[in-house]
Amino acid sequence: MKVEVYDKTNKKSGEMELPEKFFGAKWNADLVHQVVMAFTSNLRRPWAHTKDRGEVRGGGKKPWNQKHTGHSRHGSSRSPIWIGGGVTHGPRNEKSYVKKVNKKMQRLALFSVLSKKLQDEIKIVDELALSAPKTKNVADTLKHFFKKPASLLIVGAKSNKDLLRAARNLPKVEVCTVNNLNIYDCVSHKYVFFEKEAVLELIKKYEHESV
Repeated sequence: MKVEVYDKTNKKSGEMELPEKFFGAKWNADLVHQVVMAFTSNLRRPWAHTKDRGEVRGGGKKPWNQKHTGHSRHGSSRSPIWIGGGVTHGPRNEKSYVKKVNKKMQRLALFSVLSKKLQDEIKIVDELALSAPKTKNVADTLKHFFKKPASLLIVGAKSNKDLLRAARNLPKVEVCTVNNLNIYDCVSHKYVFFEKEAVLELIKKYEHESV
């Protein structure tokens, strides 16, 4: 399939041939949802942690004698039924939220999202080279594409390190290379800009892998 390529001023500069395998994949909402949920779950860390009766400080001595006190029997003041005692069935930091998704599913989900966004939310730019690695230069370039700040993912070429450095301070803008491209960033931003060189890197990365 052929798509239009634009320059930094949002003017058409040519066309590019894209493989159907990557940008013409069938939309699979269930697969995309599964992979995105797995991605976010794998980022989750079990910070919440409560102490059980074995971890709470104190409670080594029996509070009172077993018999002849008029009280019910107790072996430790760190029992969960005592104030200041351990917590029963509370959150523990040993819990794992990891969900396994094989690589083929990840690739299919990514291609499904890219194919859906290609209709009107993906734009391929010839290059986004900067005269200096300044945020203002990137902001001025984006004004040719958007009248106001938009939710945007920029996928730059590996060699364009100035772009990665300059665009990361812009609000609603995320910058990455093909190696760091993931489905979560694609679905969490409305628009995706690819440098032409980045598209070639994407094709090279996945062309020998079966989907």
